[in-house]
Amino acid sequence: MCKPQEIKGLGLLAPRLRPCQSFWAKLQGLCRCPRRHLPSASQSTRYWLHNTSTDSYSYFYPHQKRGGEALDEIGILSGSQGILCHDHWKPYFNYGTAHALCNAHHLRELERAAEQDGQKWAKQMSELLLEINRAVDEAGGSLDPPGAELFRQRYREVLTEAEIECPEPKKKAYHLKPGRIARSKARNLLERLGKFEDAVLRFMVDPLVPFSNNQAENDLRMIKVQQKVSGCFRSMDGAKVFCRIRSYLTTCRKQSLTATEALRLLFEGKWPAFMIASDVLSDAE
Repeated sequence: MCKPQEIKGLGLLAPRLRPCQSFWAKLQGLCRCPRRHLPSASQSTRYWLHNTSTDSYSYFYPHQKRGGEALDEIGILSGSQGILCHDHWKPYFNYGTAHALCNAHHLRELERAAEQDGQKWAKQMSELLLEINRAVDEAGGSLDPPGAELFRQRYREVLTEAEIECPEPKKKAYHLKPGRIARSKARNLLERLGKFEDAVLRFMVDPLVPFSNNQAENDLRMIKVQQKVSGCFRSMDGAKVFCRIRSYLTTCRKQSLTATEALRLLFEGKWPAFMIASDVLSDAE
């Protein structure tokens, strides 16, 4: 990697945001929030961009690893409580007290299974998930127990029919290698929908859980734009500075503070009101 160039703007902003490294990791809004969003980490040439989001806060962090080593270094999820919304990346299951899977991802996978593999059950499941989502919206955020149970039974019926259309592969005599037999993408999706039924349908019974993980995906959008424009960062330090500033600006926007006002306060050496109100700010300083 090339040595980072001295950029005047970043040189002024970065030192003022260094206390945020501790602040974001301890922030009560993230650590105690009942729901957090974790997107698929966005891959660059050598590093991964991790994002933890809520309705009120966002935190971005680049790391060479994608799994538990990176998540532990970031520190926000360690010892966390509450529901984690994500796309089924396995290391996420080691954190939080409950999980909700992104159904926007499921719909895309179901569409692929229906169109490319000709799986009729996939189209039925896609229509059912959309029907449940409409019912949840009409009910004001969650279904009553009887209504949820009816949909859950229909969900299981589709999975039962799918077992006939997309059965588990049987081991043949010519399968010499030990271990699990390879599954098709449609079969893997079917098994996942069955094994993680509660996480798939959590949006149906918990008003805090959305249908999809769009919160985190939306937060990543501006960083993806930067990646398309610039291609990459010239150093890890530059990537960390950018993520620190982006975390600050995205959080300020969620706190109804414009980017112009947020930057003005930063250059004046002041914290926004929502950060001053937090009792962890003194720890960060």
